[in-house]
Amino acid sequence: METLTEIFDISIVVRVLSAVLLGFAIGLEREMTNKYAGLRTNILVCLGACVFTIISIYGFPMVSVTGDEFGTRDTARVAAQVVTGIGFIGGGTVLRHGATVFGLTTAATLWISASIGMACGAGMYGLAIIGTIFSIIVLVSVRMLEMNVLPSSTKLMKRLKVNLCVQTTKAEAAYDYVIEHYPELVEISKKFDKQTEELTKISVVLDVRGKDPIKNMYKKFQSLEGIESVSIQECKE
Repeated sequence: METLTEIFDISIVVRVLSAVLLGFAIGLEREMTNKYAGLRTNILVCLGACVFTIISIYGFPMVSVTGDEFGTRDTARVAAQVVTGIGFIGGGTVLRHGATVFGLTTAATLWISASIGMACGAGMYGLAIIGTIFSIIVLVSVRMLEMNVLPSSTKLMKRLKVNLCVQTTKAEAAYDYVIEHYPELVEISKKFDKQTEELTKISVVLDVRGKDPIKNMYKKFQSLEGIESVSIQECKE
């Protein structure tokens, strides 16, 4: 009967564990910035790429006529399909709304997570660690550069969905205010609340730039006359 040490090869365990830890490091940055592909997605992508790479290396041995193992088949065959497969996952994170495209950074992050997982599966820990460190540096530092040095960059634009609940008598003024003060308006609609007969709901999708746009918009909308409630959500990557 096989012992646990024979079943669980320590080198394989180290490779899998390193993929989980490095995938966690990248996923943590994504989670802290409230992206849809966060901790679990990046960890699983990194781990999955690692497992497929290990299977590709050790899972398909060549067997001689006498039944003795003497090497392996093409070790790149399964691993190569990871590169193709991750493209489908990344493609699912990319969204387009009009002229604006969301999710490209998230897709690229999943791509680098998969490559780091493959490096762990191949036992190339140095490359995996360096790749993780530089990925996090790029994600964090470039975002800070865009915010502080390139404040007018279109990449700083955020798409927000705003729901206003306004007294019906003041609804027209609030509607006109939004159109006048937010030229980068994507869509706007106004619906009379038949139940209360005193309130009108205004739904707005618009693009804004700058630091803390949601906080600033709350202040502006709450100062309008007749506003009963304000709800603002960011359309995330």
